[in-house]
Amino acid sequence: MTTGRVNPKMRLEDQGITGLGAAHYNLLEPALIEASLKRGEGSLGKGGTMLVTTGKFTGRSPKDKHVVRTPSVEDSIWWENNTAMTPEGFDALYDDMLTHMQGREYFVQDLHGGADPAHQIDVRLVTELAWHSLFIRHMLRRPDRDELDTFVPEFTIINSPTFQADPKKHNCRSETVIAINFDRKLILIGGTEYAGENKKSVFTLLNYLLPAKGVMPMHCSANHAPGNPVDAAVFFGLSGTGKTTLSADPKRILLGDDEHGWSDRGMFNFEGGCYAKTISLSREAEPEIFATTEKFGTVIENMVFDPDTYELDFEDDSLTANMRCAYPMHYISNSSPTGIGGHPKNIIMLTCDAFGVLPPIARLTPAQAMYHFLSGFTSKVAGTERGVTEPEPTFSTCFGAPFMPRRPEVYGQLLRDKIARHGATCWLVNTGWTGGAYGTGSRMPIKATRALLSAALDGSLAGAEFRKDPNFGFEVPVSITGVADILLDPRRTWDDGAAYDRQAQKLVGMFAENFEQYVGVIDEDVKAAAIG
Repeated sequence: MTTGRVNPKMRLEDQGITGLGAAHYNLLEPALIEASLKRGEGSLGKGGTMLVTTGKFTGRSPKDKHVVRTPSVEDSIWWENNTAMTPEGFDALYDDMLTHMQGREYFVQDLHGGADPAHQIDVRLVTELAWHSLFIRHMLRRPDRDELDTFVPEFTIINSPTFQADPKKHNCRSETVIAINFDRKLILIGGTEYAGENKKSVFTLLNYLLPAKGVMPMHCSANHAPGNPVDAAVFFGLSGTGKTTLSADPKRILLGDDEHGWSDRGMFNFEGGCYAKTISLSREAEPEIFATTEKFGTVIENMVFDPDTYELDFEDDSLTANMRCAYPMHYISNSSPTGIGGHPKNIIMLTCDAFGVLPPIARLTPAQAMYHFLSGFTSKVAGTERGVTEPEPTFSTCFGAPFMPRRPEVYGQLLRDKIARHGATCWLVNTGWTGGAYGTGSRMPIKATRALLSAALDGSLAGAEFRKDPNFGFEVPVSITGVADILLDPRRTWDDGAAYDRQAQKLVGMFAENFEQYVGVIDEDVKAAAIG
């Protein structure tokens, strides 16, 4: 059985995928929700939301991600960060997955990755779960309906959660697998229901393809001033550092909350929606995002709810701390309909410092910006990856190492070149701990972070008095209206100044040790500019 709209010359059979029980092409939200409910994949929530759980996988599984090692990518993949798979293992995996798919029902979405037509890729998602098809319709950018009649995918992603890989036969780590073959233009996902693997796979494709075109792919959120796309800002940061929350400023236009490209024409969103964390989400603090949890078609993932009223419990993390909602961009009233903006005037690097050492904001020189971009210091937040139960200090280069197929200095040099060519002020913002490390101190007040960011974006912070940080050498404001002076000097927030000094030196040493991997491939001024 076949339903939905599709290019008649590009059905799954034309790609060698035959023997399915049914194939549904480009179904819209009502049909996908209906299919999900009929198949028992979830429940209908308030406002017509889709309530789902993802089983034992409630976050990404980065150790199960593989890149097929072929001559065409041998010299361009960062193999220390991307686990190799043999072509023979991939071929066997593909054959076995196709056999597994026989007689089963699958859902197809033909979508764009990237808002800029000059740099977007056309991607086909083939999913075993109907709600995955709904999810990816939110996450990527939808072609006009008449475009589907001639749509030809450049890459195809097949996601079959009920398929279990064979590590020996398929040259992978476990029964869970995410395998990328750039030569065959295929990505295979098996053994996990976590929907985030779908969109992160598309990001990995763009992160590999775009640098060859001189486009900087960025794991960031972005916004711009109303009526002025040229006054743009990017927010780099790993999950849990505040990208979604801080970029969703009601006084600015939201471009997107997770990944963007920076070309010679400006910035563009990779996505068509948002995938927001919902733990402790409140109607008062984040009304726009909260409202999406009661809107038709929003996918509510791994949230506990009342079985009678279907009221969501935003504090119950018994399933995971990585509870999320996925919704189309237009559900945010101040979002950009085009997903395209100008060159950023401000670059913000968000870090969640579990050591309680870094100030709430610091101004960086271009060399310091490249250093902190390559360092990617933050803390993994509970639930985002399997096995993470509390914040863990880590270095994730480019603020997104799991999605970076090329060497980090490739992205670092692109960033440095674009800052030099287009001009941008760079800031390091700590949304982590103050007054002590995790377990002793407290999280940075969100109101203070917002006030400091507003001052940075409107230009008023540039006129403040700054001091040089003795540990890292960057500039830290001494006083800002609406923010307690003591908060700007993290040493003063600690009860024991000597304990702070020891913690600071420990962190400086961790930075230096981590950066040793770039000795010989990065200019000395970058390394020299990093430490005070």
